[in-house]
Amino acid sequence: MSRSRRKNPIMGIGASSDKEDKRLANRKLRRLTNERLRCTDLEDEIFPVIREVSDVWGMAKDGKTRFNPANPRNYKYLRK
Repeated sequence: MSRSRRKNPIMGIGASSDKEDKRLANRKLRRLTNERLRCTDLEDEIFPVIREVSDVWGMAKDGKTRFNPANPRNYKYLRK
């Protein structure tokens, strides 16, 4: 869509997405859960949580920030 513009002047810092980091973290979580299901007794087993497996501070994207859309240098960031 050549005329579509971003309504909110907000964009990510660092990487464009955390998608790959989230995929790796979920794979790691599923692998650990499946290992514990196969190898142990279920009565006293504690399963991992996503925050134990992944570190949000180590992901590629560092959050979001606002930018000034009136600045001619930032006009290209309004395109989708």
